[in-house]
Amino acid sequence: MLIRNLRNRADVRLEGSEEVVDGRGLVLLPGFVDLHCHLRQPGFEHKETIATGTLAAAAGGFTTVCCMPNTEPTIDTVGTLQHVVEIARQEAVVRVLPIAAVTRARRGAELSDMAELAAAGAVAFSDDGSPVASSSMMRHALEYANSFGRVVIDHCEDPALTKGGAMHEGQVSERLGLPGWPAAGEEVMVARDVALAAQTGARVHIAHVSSAGSVQVIRDAKRRGIRVTSEVTPHHLTLTDEWIERGAYDANCKVNPPLRSEGDQLALIEGLLDGTIDAIATDHAPHAMADKACEFEQAAFGISNIETAFASLMGLVHAGKLPFDLLVDKLTRSPAAVLGLDLPADDWVLVDPDAEWTVDAARLHSRGRNTPLHGHTLRGRVMLTICRGRVVYDALREAAIAS
Repeated sequence: MLIRNLRNRADVRLEGSEEVVDGRGLVLLPGFVDLHCHLRQPGFEHKETIATGTLAAAAGGFTTVCCMPNTEPTIDTVGTLQHVVEIARQEAVVRVLPIAAVTRARRGAELSDMAELAAAGAVAFSDDGSPVASSSMMRHALEYANSFGRVVIDHCEDPALTKGGAMHEGQVSERLGLPGWPAAGEEVMVARDVALAAQTGARVHIAHVSSAGSVQVIRDAKRRGIRVTSEVTPHHLTLTDEWIERGAYDANCKVNPPLRSEGDQLALIEGLLDGTIDAIATDHAPHAMADKACEFEQAAFGISNIETAFASLMGLVHAGKLPFDLLVDKLTRSPAAVLGLDLPADDWVLVDPDAEWTVDAARLHSRGRNTPLHGHTLRGRVMLTICRGRVVYDALREAAIAS
């Protein structure tokens, strides 16, 4: 892992780039890799586009993003996948790697043409947001994907247990009078996927792990040699269900899976520390204002966080809960390894670990302003992002233009 402290150096030439930058006060890192984000295009361009989403990614230090297939139409055909790839070629400022659907229209009834989609560029498969409820269908998907070297990424949720749930089921939901989404609703599906991975010998990747029970299931599976990997989001690592109470039912805190208890959060951090959890992925889910400006129970699930991810995670570093080099690994080498990717030699990010800044939702590059961090001061900032040897984000230049 390449981490270079440039605090006393100016005029640094970056490998693979013609750019020469003033590195004083900064740390040079490989570009971040996001295994899980929603760019919304095609079909939901009022929430995000590939152009705006990748600008937001660049501002967050991400030079490679894997976009989820819950678009309209779903990314479940070669034609739709190629359409996304072509838009990204023309409009994206960072690398976009498409994830295709496991089943047609993400309905869980019939497998997509997975081999053809993989050949066309799908780096993985997921029905994200719609769990593959049928165990038989999931088994076949694992076997099929494994035959051509792809991984299935599962959103682990048992709809029978989570139906109607608006937030984590616990003491806070009871105080607020909101219907709960129990941790067991995630954990039983994680256990099922682990069992199917053991049965088939295939790889499975568990998306956005949120509960202590899930961490333990994955930990035990890894000790048994089962081919399972997992990810955790910045918001599950840094926010809890108490934010909903403190924020007076702030719908920007409504996510799926929900923000859970402090005990769950501590288990997630421990999972990163001991290697149970392989990567940090944003699950960036931008929404239009109308999707959140309503009663909490009716609000859409999701948070716009790709621009605040690094800074919010640095809070764990400054608090002594997570080593800086481990955080960097979980944002770079480890997520790339989940998909069998190499880190590009010409992607870099320069960060200031100590810079303080206040989140202003109106100034986000994403079309999604749905962040509970508006008005909060964070410590740690992305200053410069280089993708394919070209500067795609420059915080200082942007600040100068704004002034």
